Amino acid sequence: MTATPAVPVDRLALPAHHAWLDAECRRLLAFGARSALPDGGAAYLDTTGEPDPTYGVLTWITARTTHAYSLGVLLGVPGSAPVADAALKALTSRLRDAEHGGWFHALGPDGVPDRAAGKSCYDHAFVLLAASSAALAGRPGGTTLLADAADVYLQRFWDDDAGRPVDTWDADFTRPDDYRGLNATMHSVEALLAVADAVEVLEAPDAPAVGGGAAAWRYRAARAARFVVELAATHDGRLPEHFGPDWAPDLGRNRNQPADPFEPYGATPGHGLEWSRLLLHVEAAVGADDALAAAAVRLFDRAVEDGWDADGAEGFVYTVDWDGTPLVRQRMHWVMAEAIAAAAALYRRTGQRRYAARYAAWWDYAERHLLDHTGGSWWHELDPHNRPAATVWPGKPDVYHALQATLLPRLPLAPTLARALRAGLLGPSRTGTDGRWQLT
Repeated sequence: MTATPAVPVDRLALPAHHAWLDAECRRLLAFGARSALPDGGAAYLDTTGEPDPTYGVLTWITARTTHAYSLGVLLGVPGSAPVADAALKALTSRLRDAEHGGWFHALGPDGVPDRAAGKSCYDHAFVLLAASSAALAGRPGGTTLLADAADVYLQRFWDDDAGRPVDTWDADFTRPDDYRGLNATMHSVEALLAVADAVEVLEAPDAPAVGGGAAAWRYRAARAARFVVELAATHDGRLPEHFGPDWAPDLGRNRNQPADPFEPYGATPGHGLEWSRLLLHVEAAVGADDALAAAAVRLFDRAVEDGWDADGAEGFVYTVDWDGTPLVRQRMHWVMAEAIAAAAALYRRTGQRRYAARYAAWWDYAERHLLDHTGGSWWHELDPHNRPAATVWPGKPDVYHALQATLLPRLPLAPTLARALRAGLLGPSRTGTDGRWQLT
């Protein structure tokens, strides 16, 4: 008698798996709680979760912490509000440039603003995300920060002619840099969708619409997303990261700095996975679009082919050359977090079991190699043999990527996280076949 092949378990449909995700979410929030600084802001954390004062106060860490702990407030996790409020305090005070507008990249360990780094879209996109989540979580000052951040972003960073953002200005907002980057564009899309959801919920019927209202913010996100659809088609699913002022790809940039944490040379499989998910969020927000969905599949498949098990060991390599050859073979925790979230999103969108299988296998990998059950949180970097390393990302700076990996599989593709949690949508059964939310 021939044995019947085992039917793979759909882990995403298991209430017990959702309970495990919830426990991991709370474990991460407990680890990051020590990031709250007495004078406002969020610290860069070391491997034990203690603040590392040598990094000063970084705006992107502070904004991501505001976002994460605002989500904690919406989840009802005790202790989240003080962390969110401490981080938010710095975004409305000492990280804010009262003279020229916008936000400094950082305060040094001595508390002096870092003016040399200029004003970056990457930082400001995270301030937008933080403000949206804080406002929806009802944190004091959240709605004021949202209006302020939206105004700065539209005035200084959003290039309406291009349909995507300028990357960096000098500290006084007198001259933009010629460089354009896909990383800042990616986090802008995430933030634009979040702003759309926040203003749709919070704006009074007779109040002036922030930035043109929710539809305008979603339209901006969709324009940037469709540029990525074009890039995926013309570069075989490997996304150029760096561009000149006319958005012509600069495929050779940073060839001598292949392991740069923000602007590495070559293609970054982790960003292919992150964009794959974001394209599905955009589609769910604006309406069915086969081009967005097809590009999401293409980016996912290319990232997996290039990055996963690319050198004979489990894990995603950090970067590859334009022919797919692995370059930087370190394994970054954020890449695995985005892989998990992208697999869950594609499974929700398509129903194809191959994505559920990837999702389960990647959580198993994360459990074996990334989750630090002794020191807390996730190891942020592993070497090519899956041992903890610190060549690109020392310490365990924040919980943003890992936390979202515990939430996105339990939520619909739209709305964005804070609005979905505020609406009580956490769970596996509240979306239609198009990934959009339905109240039941």
